[in-house]
Amino acid sequence: MTAAGHATSHVRVGKLLRGLGFRLQANVKTIEGKQHPDRDAQFRYINGQAGEYLAAGQIVLSVDTKKKELIGADPPYKNAGREWERSGAPEPVGVHDFPSKELGKAIPYGVYDVCANTGFVVVGQDHDTAAFAAETLRRWFAQVGSVAYPAATRALICADAGGSNGYRLRLWKVELARLAAETGLEITVCHYPPGTSKWNKIENRMFSHISMNWRGRPLTSHEVAVELISATTTQTGLTVHAERDTGTYPKGIKITEAQLAAVPLTRHEFHGEWNYTLRPK
Repeated sequence: MTAAGHATSHVRVGKLLRGLGFRLQANVKTIEGKQHPDRDAQFRYINGQAGEYLAAGQIVLSVDTKKKELIGADPPYKNAGREWERSGAPEPVGVHDFPSKELGKAIPYGVYDVCANTGFVVVGQDHDTAAFAAETLRRWFAQVGSVAYPAATRALICADAGGSNGYRLRLWKVELARLAAETGLEITVCHYPPGTSKWNKIENRMFSHISMNWRGRPLTSHEVAVELISATTTQTGLTVHAERDTGTYPKGIKITEAQLAAVPLTRHEFHGEWNYTLRPK
């Protein structure tokens, strides 16, 4: 247009575009991709199981691993979100986000009690494995579950389809069988269909509030992460207990067919790969 003798600029083009109904917009995540044909049926099945357990006074838990967080103090790493600071004095953090070899990352694995609206988070530092997930559940049962539900005989665990508690992991089932034997509880697991982890109750009832609570605050140590998680509360009464786990959880542990066959596991008639019960020996 300038070459044709019309005086204009990028500002004028912007005004013309706005006049035509255009706006600067970011991408919006709305396309979920291919869905499993029994996705909604599995949601109804989980809700039905949870309702039955809650009505009977049994245990209903939602579990998952929160996003791994960088830990460092020299320099500290940027943490997403904004926090109130004096004007012109933001919290200084490092320019690059190279993981610290000494401190590594914080791996928060959470257990959310659906009935009591309470959370239990263990912050690990090694690997997010099925053994780590089971150890967090073991701690919850020892410290919380045995006290809050002394008469319980069954526990329902709602988990994602993948990750350290994925339905395909043999080690997850073996570790849960050990936990069932130790606690004497009949443990039922219901997995959310693949690609639907955001509907897991722990995501919107606990993890989202933890992220808001520590927004804009550099996680300079594992202890700081534990303190910020423990300080998370909501107006609906959520409280969260957090503690560290300094143990090691090696990856690549193989479970043989014989070991898996020895697990006292009963698959449900509806999608037995997603829904199954482990009996205490």
